[in-house]
Amino acid sequence: MIYSAFLTIALFFLSSFSINNSVSEENKNRKNKFEHATNLKSKADLIVESVYHNLNANQFILPQFDSFSEALKGYYRLKEKGLVKKEILTLVDFSLSSNTKRLWVIDLATNTVLFQSLVAHGRNTGEEFATNFSNKTSSFQSSLGFYVTGEVYKGKHGLSLKLDGLEKGINCNARSRAVVIHGADYVSESFIRQHKRLGRSQGCPALPNDLTLPIINTIKEQSILFIYHPSRKSEEVIEKLSS
Repeated sequence: MIYSAFLTIALFFLSSFSINNSVSEENKNRKNKFEHATNLKSKADLIVESVYHNLNANQFILPQFDSFSEALKGYYRLKEKGLVKKEILTLVDFSLSSNTKRLWVIDLATNTVLFQSLVAHGRNTGEEFATNFSNKTSSFQSSLGFYVTGEVYKGKHGLSLKLDGLEKGINCNARSRAVVIHGADYVSESFIRQHKRLGRSQGCPALPNDLTLPIINTIKEQSILFIYHPSRKSEEVIEKLSS
């Protein structure tokens, strides 16, 4: 009887010790994973900061760091997935007035800004500022997020570049909506002077006519385009790219 009781108590302590050890090991593993993720995040941030601070502005005004940081992190993620053929990143910052040059084309191989340009947003996205976004057909709104550039064709706006949206529910209907890069007369300084704001598209990131050809030839055939707005959190963007 005494031996049986002693055995029960011993088994209880051994079991408790085993459980505690298991919990301790799990917590240790989680801590290691957390520290690893934190270190990776810090390294990523350091890389982004280094690239940004070493950008050759090439007589242009540099993009804001927040928009550039999201664009570059997404670019690296998409490059890991094998979706990038050209080391070219095009950034559109829709937090800025349409009266400013809010599109940048950056050569990441040489860390040089190649172009800075005016760019239109959709007519139902806003007046001077872009505030409303949609992935729906006939919404005449711009879509945010990451795109990969496709093939060149000649359409009603002349030379144009097809885009494929990479984020489900955010811009994945770009091709079926015919959201493309093209030139337009309403994307010009003269239009701004006359109307107090840039002209608007049906959802396309339209460019000035004189820059359409050189920009399209630079970014065509699987480079990355990112359209930024602070209404979307970085975590949401990365989650979409990870799925």
